[in-house]
Amino acid sequence: MTPDVTAPSRTTYRDVRAAILSRITDGTWGAGTILPSEMELAEAFGCARATVNRAMREIEEMGLVERKRKSGTRVRAAPVRQARFEIPLVGDEIAANGGTYRYALVSTATLPAPDWLRGRMGLGAGDRVVHVTAMHYADGAPHQFEDRWINATALPEVLEASFDKQGPTEWLIAAVPYSEVEIGLMAVAAEGPLCDHLGHAPGAPVFRVERTTWWQGQAITHVRLNHAPGYRMTTRY
Repeated sequence: MTPDVTAPSRTTYRDVRAAILSRITDGTWGAGTILPSEMELAEAFGCARATVNRAMREIEEMGLVERKRKSGTRVRAAPVRQARFEIPLVGDEIAANGGTYRYALVSTATLPAPDWLRGRMGLGAGDRVVHVTAMHYADGAPHQFEDRWINATALPEVLEASFDKQGPTEWLIAAVPYSEVEIGLMAVAAEGPLCDHLGHAPGAPVFRVERTTWWQGQAITHVRLNHAPGYRMTTRY
């Protein structure tokens, strides 16, 4: 089975994706239909198999098809809606709101993982972590206090990293991918560093985002992002 396609010159994965999506949404390839193989689609579209593979990966991520080795790609009876998460960069968020961003390292240290963190990240008794705290400013005013722990056993190159000018989030995004993310949102009472760095009164509620990321089953980093008074989180799916 091959689609009736007139292949344009220099077919891109976007062209392939659009054509396949059109056939799924207009019912040409209805629920349960097994799609042609990647080789057949590549021949029909006049492109490389890698181009088809990328298009099919994106359609799978949309939840419209199910791909199984040996049995092929089948159109789902009920699409699966998936949220695709991207690690946000605080500097980009501030700039998008028209502000001027500034980063400042507060402290960095290498130490054995404390007990609470070992439990949280599944670390061993001998595992070491790099603990980084940093401030992020918007138009010169405190915006976010970052309290981050990085697993040096899983990511030994962090021991040589410098966070004087670049925040740990940027460094991590460049250094290692992630396969799993867990996020918690909460209010905590301001004390100690939160009062000093963010300007909260002692005991005042602080909006905190806690995020842990893994790569292939191994915890990479755990971070607590604490926000200045008046911070508002907005997201759209």
